[in-house]
Amino acid sequence: MEIESLKAFLAFVETGSFTRAAKHINRTQSAFSSQMKKLEEELNVRLFEKEGRNLVLSEAGLALQSHAEQLVTAHNLAVSQIKRYQDKRAFRLGCPEDYNSNVLARVVSELQKYQPTCSIQIYSQPSTVLRGWIDEGKLDAAIVTRAAESDEGIWLASDKGVWVKSKSYEVKDDDPLPIALYHADCKYHSAALNGLSKVGRAYQLLACCDSSSGLRALVEQGLCVGAMGELSVSKELTPMTGMPPLPAVDIALISSGHDHPLLTAISSELIKFEDKPVPAINEELEVV
Repeated sequence: MEIESLKAFLAFVETGSFTRAAKHINRTQSAFSSQMKKLEEELNVRLFEKEGRNLVLSEAGLALQSHAEQLVTAHNLAVSQIKRYQDKRAFRLGCPEDYNSNVLARVVSELQKYQPTCSIQIYSQPSTVLRGWIDEGKLDAAIVTRAAESDEGIWLASDKGVWVKSKSYEVKDDDPLPIALYHADCKYHSAALNGLSKVGRAYQLLACCDSSSGLRALVEQGLCVGAMGELSVSKELTPMTGMPPLPAVDIALISSGHDHPLLTAISSELIKFEDKPVPAINEELEVV
């Protein structure tokens, strides 16, 4: 049975007349009659019968009515749900690994509210790399670190640099302090080295990492101390006092400006982040 024939049949059920049913579905009466005759031939039953001067459903027609209603309802539901994917394009979003736990999930949640069927491809790279990918058109948007005085993008949260160590690590004042930092393009890198030099603290730069997970792993294993954003600190790490101060940074969401439906959400829905600052993981972290 064709779904259009069932819809036409239900038009008769609703109107009680071939003439009115034909008008209801914008067909001529002869075309409607032919469609109903074809449906009867397909089922090999009579769906209509005369009752005085009126045409009513036969016993077979009454039986078909409930099935037709279910089939048409299921068909309409399927069509409406599938049409949500019409012209759908994956949204390419970049985010440094540092912010996956505290910022990324909130951004994705807002995008999903705006478009429930959105499909998001996430790329974890440092902010400098993501900015380059934005310029090259490889991303639709990116979560990046920006200077505290910058107005770049849409502000999402603030972060501050902290010195951390494993809970079992003992700092020895007379030895060069082994440290792990992000690469040189990170604000914490230069601030950490300059700060240690200014206070005359000897150090050994054990490693430079391009991800928070790599930096955390070295510090958690007690191989060194580290400087990172407070949002990247795990429960296995503890803050260090008496260390040189590290800068504060802002986290912003920037877009490529290309034509993507979810970019509307970036310019409107995500502005609400300004009223919902991201809380720090460890409230007790302090830098002296």
